[in-house]
Amino acid sequence: MNKIYRMVACVLAMVGIQEARAQLNPLGAQYYNNEYLINPAYAGKEQGLKLNAAYRKLWGGLPGAPLTQNITAEYGFGRVGIGVNVNNESAGLLRQTRATGSYAYHLPLDSGRHQLHFGLSLGVMSQHLDNSNVNGNPNDISIGDYNGRRAYIDGDFGIGYTSGRFSLQATIPNLNDFFNRSQGEVADLVTFYSVIGYNFDLKGGMELEPKIAFRGIRNYSNMIDVGAQMAFADRKFFFTGIYHSNKSSTLGVGLDFMKKYMVSGMYTTETSALNSYANGSFELNLRINFGK
Repeated sequence: MNKIYRMVACVLAMVGIQEARAQLNPLGAQYYNNEYLINPAYAGKEQGLKLNAAYRKLWGGLPGAPLTQNITAEYGFGRVGIGVNVNNESAGLLRQTRATGSYAYHLPLDSGRHQLHFGLSLGVMSQHLDNSNVNGNPNDISIGDYNGRRAYIDGDFGIGYTSGRFSLQATIPNLNDFFNRSQGEVADLVTFYSVIGYNFDLKGGMELEPKIAFRGIRNYSNMIDVGAQMAFADRKFFFTGIYHSNKSSTLGVGLDFMKKYMVSGMYTTETSALNSYANGSFELNLRINFGK
C-alpha cells in the first residue's frame, strides 16, 4: 500500500511538472498564425469562418511524453466574432481537457484602419488520471480522489488594438484562478500575456513582422519572447523564429495556399535545464479559411 501511495505522489508531482512545461512552452501558433489561441478578442477578427488544428508532441517518442491537441473555430460577421477553443493535453497519466466558447467585439475607431478588440471566453476545465495505465492498483483511493474532482468553470479575457500594420494586445488567462485563489498551490500558471508587433512592408511581396511578448508566470521568473516572421510572395511562404527568455527557441516554416489552406511546422527546443533529457517538441498546424 505504501508503494502505491508513493507512486501516486510521484504521479501528482509529474502532473505539476508537465503542467509547468505546458505553461512555459505554449503552442507556437499563438504568436502569429492563430492569435485566438491565447486571446479571445481575436475571435472572428476577420470576416467569415476559419478553422485551425494543432498537434504537438515531445520529439523522440518517449512513453508518456507530453502531447497537445487543439482545435479552434471562429466566425466573424460585422463587428462581432464568435469562437470555440478546445484543448486537450496528456502527459504520463495526466489527461487535461479545456473547452471554451468566445465572444468578441471589434470596434472601429475611424473608417476601419484603427480598431479596438474586446473578447471573453468561458468554458470548463477537466483533469483526471488515466488509471488504465496505472502500474499498480487502479482502484486505489488516492487515484479515485483525484479523479473525483469536478470539472470547473474557466475562461479568459482579452483586449487588442490594431492600426494598419501595428498591433498591441493583452490577455488575462485562467480567470478561475484570477478570481478564485483556491488553486493557489499550483505554480507556473500564466497570469498575464501581452504582445506588441509591427508588420514592415519590404516591397516585392515580402513582409517582416517582429514581435515582443511578455508573459507573467506565478512562482517563476516572468518571461519575454522576442521573435519575427518573414513572409514571401504575398504571404504564400513564411518563416518564423522566436527566442524565449527561458533559453529555449522556436523555429517554424509554413505555406499558405490561396490564403485558404495553411500548413506549418514548428520546432521548439527544450529549456536549458532540460535539454540534456529531451530533444524538444514538434508542432504541426493546419488551417482552412472559408472566408465570407
